[in-house]
Amino acid sequence: MSIGPDARLRLYQLVSPALPVGAFSYSEGLEVLVQAGRLQGVEPLSAWLRAELSRGAVAIEAAALASLRQGLEAASPDVLDLDGWLLAQREAPELRAQQRQMGRSLLQLLADLGWPLPQAFSPLAWPGAFAWAAVCLEIASPALEEAYLYGWVANQISAAVRLIPLGPTQGQRLQLQLAPLIAERAAALAAAEPRQLWNSGVGAGLAQLQHAELYSRLFRS
Repeated sequence: MSIGPDARLRLYQLVSPALPVGAFSYSEGLEVLVQAGRLQGVEPLSAWLRAELSRGAVAIEAAALASLRQGLEAASPDVLDLDGWLLAQREAPELRAQQRQMGRSLLQLLADLGWPLPQAFSPLAWPGAFAWAAVCLEIASPALEEAYLYGWVANQISAAVRLIPLGPTQGQRLQLQLAPLIAERAAALAAAEPRQLWNSGVGAGLAQLQHAELYSRLFRS
């Protein structure tokens, strides 16, 4: 489905780093991997991000966006079941707290802009809140899934620029290189059933669980 010029501009706002949801404060396990010497350059980072886009929890969340959006439009109670199921895919308490905090922040912003979430669905974690933003801003698939994956990749690269450290030009080059994969995965996930997918991001889950044990850290997860 094509996206009109007005919706495209609203989509840009949704993935802007200025969106006040606190995404910049999370590394989602990257900090553990960098301190352990697992990610020390752009090539290992690229491989990690490609693996997560293909088989990680973020892919399952992206696959759930269309169902969440449809459920919110139809006022279906299935939204809450799917929201809880997605949270359960995140093993680390820090990641579940991140999903809840970012969801609350986005829902509060939307409410302040005149789009309060119906009380029956409050609160929702980040994927559900993102789907509600898509309802409010009239963003349809696969642009919705592309935005979700693009925003996740951008935040991970932003964290890597500070942690590895990675030069900002290298970070931007990697974002460009990942664009075809983001588009490909978004198209596939927009038509997928999230409960039929599986998460093979065991390494990511272990890294996220270990983050709370770091002696010093820059990020919240």
